[in-house]
Amino acid sequence: MSLKTILPGSTSPTGQQITLGVMGGGQLGRMFVQAAQAMGYFTAVLDPDPASPAGLISHFHIQTPYNDEQGLAQLMQRCEAITTEFENVPAPALVTLGAHRPVAPSAACVAVAQDRIKEKAHFVQCAPVSGVFPAPYAAITTDALLAAVPNDLLPGILKTARMGYDGKGQVRVSTREELATAWESLNKVPCVLEKLMPLRGECSVIVARGADGQSVSFPVQKNTHHDGILAITEVHEGALDATLAARAQASTVALANHLNYVGVLCVEYFLVDTADGVDLIVNEMAPRPHNSGHYTQNACDISQFEAQVRTLAGLPLPTPRQHSPAIMVNLLGDLWFAPNAVREKPSERGVSPPWAQVLALPGTHLHLYGKLSARPGRKMGHLNITAPTVAEVRETAAKVLKLLGLPPLDA
Repeated sequence: MSLKTILPGSTSPTGQQITLGVMGGGQLGRMFVQAAQAMGYFTAVLDPDPASPAGLISHFHIQTPYNDEQGLAQLMQRCEAITTEFENVPAPALVTLGAHRPVAPSAACVAVAQDRIKEKAHFVQCAPVSGVFPAPYAAITTDALLAAVPNDLLPGILKTARMGYDGKGQVRVSTREELATAWESLNKVPCVLEKLMPLRGECSVIVARGADGQSVSFPVQKNTHHDGILAITEVHEGALDATLAARAQASTVALANHLNYVGVLCVEYFLVDTADGVDLIVNEMAPRPHNSGHYTQNACDISQFEAQVRTLAGLPLPTPRQHSPAIMVNLLGDLWFAPNAVREKPSERGVSPPWAQVLALPGTHLHLYGKLSARPGRKMGHLNITAPTVAEVRETAAKVLKLLGLPPLDA
């Protein structure tokens, strides 16, 4: 069903407050809900977890599995339009919703992002227009395809085609024997083998595209990962080469256009060393707002979550403007158990990171996700740091990282 303009604060023909829905109740859903509510919309979340971060603050929380027919019917009854906060929502559920309500992004777009084999094929098809190719790769779905893998793809990284994220479902391999063993360890599920490239760095681009085909791009993010999980995002002058950044933005718009995408899309790129200098390689895409785009909440006049609301509601999409240099620090549950965590009693395990000291620094903006318990590796929140100058934002970030016991910038 096609999108239509849904004005903030409006009511349905039956007099009910207009409601926007989201499949998934995690932190991205929570921040979508907060943005939608700030603009005057009611919200509904479908998520089976009774303590889901988005469900806890939404007007309506439908606590059913994502493919539950009654739950989907309730969501359609409540909502004028529906989006998703993560790419692993069952595509058939989005097909069902899309037959009765506008859904953005569409089930077809989400299905491409759910499967690395389809995703890589999409990147290759778009390369003549986007100007950016993926790393050399081979799809492995059978023993015959495993045997046919070219030797020049080794050493490489074997990745499961589905359900891999934050470094999960990935194995580095150097020889054909290691490749065979790795595929066996992954239960011979469909995989992609990517050639290991001389990595210089990583970046990502957030694009918002409306149903009318209009696209706007946020500034390009320079990303630092630790153990496969995003740790720091920097968005300021000098963080990335301007020519490469412009190419990444143009490539992301081309990828969105090729899919006829509606919504917020993030595309991640590798910066690799070549004989001619540093070049871009497209890595993967996420059909939703992204961890690396969280800085937009405090450094831009439109956040990625407001852009998600605007694309879903068919509202205008002015080009976002960044007003402050920014650095985003990802906050994992490990911080609650670190030596410098605040304790009420000497015998207690960590209770909380030293927020009072962190928030005493100018330009620090804390965003916690409302999760009821911390555990190592769990995304508990993020901290945005803004300042008038690049030197000041980097100086404050260095102090924050030291207070939290995290690796320094450029580590």
